[in-house]
Amino acid sequence: MERLPQIQEEARERSAVIGTQIRSPGLSRISFYAAIIIVAAFVLAIPPGNIIRVARGGWQAVLVDKKPDVIYKPTPPEVVERMLDLAEIKKNDVLYDLGCGDGRIVVAAAKRFGIKALGFDIDPRRVEEARANVRENNLEHLVTIKRQDIFTADISEADVVTMYLLPNLNVKLMPKLAKLKPGTRIVSHAFNMKGAKPKTIEKLTKGEFAHKIIYLWEVPWEKE
Repeated sequence: MERLPQIQEEARERSAVIGTQIRSPGLSRISFYAAIIIVAAFVLAIPPGNIIRVARGGWQAVLVDKKPDVIYKPTPPEVVERMLDLAEIKKNDVLYDLGCGDGRIVVAAAKRFGIKALGFDIDPRRVEEARANVRENNLEHLVTIKRQDIFTADISEADVVTMYLLPNLNVKLMPKLAKLKPGTRIVSHAFNMKGAKPKTIEKLTKGEFAHKIIYLWEVPWEKE
């Protein structure tokens, strides 16, 4: 109930935008208000951070500004390399990085293994950094960076998923991750996924990152 005022405000904003775009000379006043009532009910089902607009081809979801769920902290290169080692990447795998930051994981995977990789991030600054990283390494043919909410992104084609989020966000992603095809590897830097028993837990033992922990799961995972 604490989020009710926020949800109501979001609904009002979405309805206003849709109302502006749905208005046309061909609509009667009654039809216009009927459409607004239908749309106002419909938009409540749209995930926060998205909006809908009426296009000639039908409804279209559009991403609007949404604050990142975590503060950006890049994964050290040594940890990136070990995450890729644990994933046991094969030549035809496709890697998805959820919260890709500056794109270092997808770039490293493409450079090292020659595989396709997709990075998702909600922060436009990170997206630009990641795309610049891809261009600088001449990997546009292998790596795609998308500005998209990881909770609404389609990751169904992933063979490997990497992430450096927070424990509660890992848990929130579990229903989506559980639907991935059998054999998909999920690698998390630093944080566990409560309720899913890791296949491997590795603690780095050398250098300045000796305290870092990496978790690996394979779909379908064993419940804790």
